[in-house]
Amino acid sequence: MALYESEYTVFWREMMKKHPEWSEDRLVGRSILWDKKVDLGEQKTLSETSEAGRAYPYDVNFEHK
Repeated sequence: MALYESEYTVFWREMMKKHPEWSEDRLVGRSILWDKKVDLGEQKTLSETSEAGRAYPYDVNFEHK
């Protein structure tokens, strides 16, 4: 029984065969967007100091007290 591959997966495999140089570019793009060091102390401080969001932020007549 053959495993299912979506049209996108087949397309991507074909493009990677045609353009092997994209592999390095893909890793560079990933590092820009995703591979970040997380400062847990800063993240904790931000979560503790954040104000709660309004229940319905688009209501101009709503007064938060």
